Amino acid sequence: MALDPSSGYIAARDLQDFNESSLPIFNVEPVQLQFSIASDFVAAQVANNVLVLALANGRIIRIDLDNPADIDDIDLPKKTSEVGVIRRMFLDPTASHLIICTALGENYYLHTQSRQPRPLSRLRGVAIECIAWNPSLPTSSTREILIGASDGNVYEGYIETSTEFYRKEDKYLKTLLKVPDAPVTGLWVDPITSKPGADVRRVIIATQSRLLHFIGKIGRVGHDGGSSIYTRLFETEQPTVHEISRVASTPSALVVSPDTTSSTHTEDLEPDRSFAWLQSQGVYYGRLLTSPATPELGTKLFAEAKFLPRSQLPASESSGGRKKAIQSPIDSIALTQWHILHLVEGRVIAVNRLDDRVIFDQAVLDPGQQALGLFADQQKNTFWLFTTQEIYEIVVTDEDRDVWKVMLQTEHFDAALRYAKSPAQKDAVATASGDYLISKGSYLEAAGVYGKSTKPFEQVALTFVDNDQPDALRKYLLTKITTYKKSSTMQRVMIASWLVEIFMSKLNSLDDTIVTKAELSETLNPAQTRDQLDTIRTEFQDFVKKYKSDLDRKTTYDIISSHGREDELLFFASAVNDYNYVLSYWIQRERWKEALDVLKKQTEPEIFYRYSSGLITHVATDLVDILMRHSDLEPRNLIPALLGYDRNFQGPLSQNQAVRYLLHVINHLQSTDAAVHNTLISIYASHPSKDETALLNYLESQGDEPSFDSDFALRLCIQHHRVQSCVHIYSTMGQYLQAVELALAHSEIDLASIIADRPVSNPALQKKLWLAIAKKVISQSNGIKTAIEFLKRCDLLKIEDLIPFFPDFVVIDDFKEEICAALEDYSRNIDALKKEMDESSQTATNIKVDIAALDHRYAIVEPGEKCYVCNLPLLSRQFFVFPCQHSFHSDCLGKKVMEQVGIGKGKKIRELQMSISKGMVAGAKRDAAIAELDALVASAW
Repeated sequence: MALDPSSGYIAARDLQDFNESSLPIFNVEPVQLQFSIASDFVAAQVANNVLVLALANGRIIRIDLDNPADIDDIDLPKKTSEVGVIRRMFLDPTASHLIICTALGENYYLHTQSRQPRPLSRLRGVAIECIAWNPSLPTSSTREILIGASDGNVYEGYIETSTEFYRKEDKYLKTLLKVPDAPVTGLWVDPITSKPGADVRRVIIATQSRLLHFIGKIGRVGHDGGSSIYTRLFETEQPTVHEISRVASTPSALVVSPDTTSSTHTEDLEPDRSFAWLQSQGVYYGRLLTSPATPELGTKLFAEAKFLPRSQLPASESSGGRKKAIQSPIDSIALTQWHILHLVEGRVIAVNRLDDRVIFDQAVLDPGQQALGLFADQQKNTFWLFTTQEIYEIVVTDEDRDVWKVMLQTEHFDAALRYAKSPAQKDAVATASGDYLISKGSYLEAAGVYGKSTKPFEQVALTFVDNDQPDALRKYLLTKITTYKKSSTMQRVMIASWLVEIFMSKLNSLDDTIVTKAELSETLNPAQTRDQLDTIRTEFQDFVKKYKSDLDRKTTYDIISSHGREDELLFFASAVNDYNYVLSYWIQRERWKEALDVLKKQTEPEIFYRYSSGLITHVATDLVDILMRHSDLEPRNLIPALLGYDRNFQGPLSQNQAVRYLLHVINHLQSTDAAVHNTLISIYASHPSKDETALLNYLESQGDEPSFDSDFALRLCIQHHRVQSCVHIYSTMGQYLQAVELALAHSEIDLASIIADRPVSNPALQKKLWLAIAKKVISQSNGIKTAIEFLKRCDLLKIEDLIPFFPDFVVIDDFKEEICAALEDYSRNIDALKKEMDESSQTATNIKVDIAALDHRYAIVEPGEKCYVCNLPLLSRQFFVFPCQHSFHSDCLGKKVMEQVGIGKGKKIRELQMSISKGMVAGAKRDAAIAELDALVASAW
């Protein structure tokens, strides 16, 4: 056989651009190998997308279907003339281990990472018919496996790869059981769920006439495979046996369904694997149940299994087109997830395991063409047919597409709904399921199913109404509303409103039952009725929370109110954030605590503005506590409520809650809103108490730049005779004279004195204020001496300022001392003035002497001295010399001065220069002009 390294295969699953929905579930497609073979296939295996083919010439071909160019060509260690033709091959599900059996009893082991088969000496002469691989699917070694032989023996073996020449691959081989009706045609081992720490396994052994089911604990599993683990199971447990009459030389096999793929449903109807036993009379199949993990498991498994006789399969046709009288036996079988594949005289027949219906029957092989059998890839869920010359893949497309129909026909509605894929399929299942439940009187269950169907709404609703099933109707409507989109506004509103009516009727009915203590109720006693009442109320609340956007407020209010359900009414209003309704409801009923509880949960400022007027009259303290927690409120919007409260308040200012809130806004929130400050002043000023302490403290805290309206505050204080406050306001406005006059008008001498000291920067005003005070004091004083003592507090007033205020007839002795003190002050002042005059005269004399000395000053100019401006010899023309020794030509200095002096002086210098240079003046006038010019230039510089 010549191999092409780029060879591969083409199967139906590699074809693109086909419509999967139009394809049959099964289709048999030939696999076209791109290499030629020199001899026929004699054995084949497939696992984990690896094909292993044995040829009649003793060669083994291993092909990786994921990489078809990866082909291994392997020869047996000996020629077929010595060991015989390859009879069977066994490949584990991971494609890691391959056991090769020849016709002369030689057995070989080949690991996936090796290209040279090694002989199994302990298995020499054993005609292997089947192998049960280790459930853990190891890859480095086989671990413990079971081997069935043609002589009826069941062995336990352990095989591993060995690189040492003298080390054997088969570590041990132990005989576990010998069945009388040889050969052993099938073996299966799987773990069974049991108690933690207990390793329970199931072993199924198949012969041509019997099926044995073992279950029990195995021995301790060793790491090196040095001892048997199945001996304990076979020695201590008795099998459950299913037996038939034996027919000689008929095909027999035990197959198990492959692993489920990701495309299958997560909620499978059959979570357990399925098995099928091919026997002389047909196929015996069922589920590999996993509970209970007791010996009764085998009995239950066989009791639930079914038998598909050969007679139910289509008979083969003769060459003339007529059915054969004698039916041919089944050559081979394989299990898919939902079907049994049969190979009968070159025909592939697929039967649905759920209803034994033949869904596929296709002739694949030509008459006389020999088949090696059907094979399944347990891990990849692919299926194959091998002949001596060709390979076919049985392609499975959407295998579970009709499962829902079968489940529906057998009234397994839940399973049918799980396997229904399209909306139309699900709707058909739901409708049929609902009709079935209605016929059985299961209205509640039917309601949930009908809600997901498209059965006419009116028909379903009338069914429940006519049968007096409000609970079922409620469940139906709750389910139905979920099927409508948000855009179906009218339908959703209608159903939601109907549900509110049903809920209210149910709640009232339960309340009436509780009130009347209807212990003789057919279904519920009073205690159970109360529990149901709580359940229905909770269900209603959940409904409102979920579908509040579908409930029309006015309609819902009307429905609930008509039933008198206060709690439900308020719950709905709260759920839809209609807190205006809730607050109005409680306030109208003067339920202040409940109203405050609702208000505490609010964040919308408008609600506080709207309801503060009603609440502050009755629960002022609690309301203010709530208001103070909301810094986002606009205090001016609460002023009407605060003023309304103050008008009716009877008590001290310290307990006035309006004052408390306003002070919080001013002191903690730092409000500068004039309306807020004016409101506080209004409350302070209008309070009946004569004490101005609180008002005055507030006014003083505002400083010189108050936030209140001074004119408004002044008018209010004058209106309510708050003298001290008025005086303070006048003072802050800078109207000290009015402040002092007001204080004096109310005989507040001390207060007037304080105000008079404030205009420190204006001594004249300060003196005027004190004169006004002095006049008042003198006019009120009983004794002149007392008045004089008071006026000593001010240093601005003298005795002569006060004399005009005394009465015309005053005895001078009363203020003789003050007059004497004043005269002495005058005398001291005169002496000081004389001394200052003498010092001024001396200073003038000294200045005259200095001026006279200036006339005799001179400066020495060296012959080479230059002008500091033009840098030419200084003596060339008229020049100026300064005491700092800087020297300038007069014209150069004039130009320099012109750049720096102002416009007026510059113009004057320019005019004098023109007059002198052009001879416009002569004689004494010219000399005067020159002197003036020199003076201007020299002084400017």
